[in-house]
Amino acid sequence: MVCRNVAGRAQTCGRRDAMRDVIQKVIEAEAEAKRLVQAARIEAERMESTARKQAQDLVAQARQEARWEAEKILEAATQEAEQERKERLAGATARIETQVRLDDPTLQRAAEAAARCVCGVTEPIQGE
Repeated sequence: MVCRNVAGRAQTCGRRDAMRDVIQKVIEAEAEAKRLVQAARIEAERMESTARKQAQDLVAQARQEARWEAEKILEAATQEAEQERKERLAGATARIETQVRLDDPTLQRAAEAAARCVCGVTEPIQGE
């Protein structure tokens, strides 16, 4: 559509220019929207990657702390078992010592009998 001015000359119609401007602005807005969406996607991917890395680090740290705690518990249990073993051994030793009392002559005779047995002597050693 060609608009005519008062002198009858052809000129562009104001509506057409306005419509062209609106279309151009819509195209520019769409391009800007696409750019913003793309930037938002990139930022979201970066944030997701960072969050995944942080989660992996936290899991690794929690595992290490659990391992250290388990080692501490194991060490404490080992020490406790060793202490209990020593106490039981001391108690058993004390019980045995109180139950078995050898006087010197009995001890001397037992030693001589053992010596005869080892040496293969069947007769008593002089002095017995």
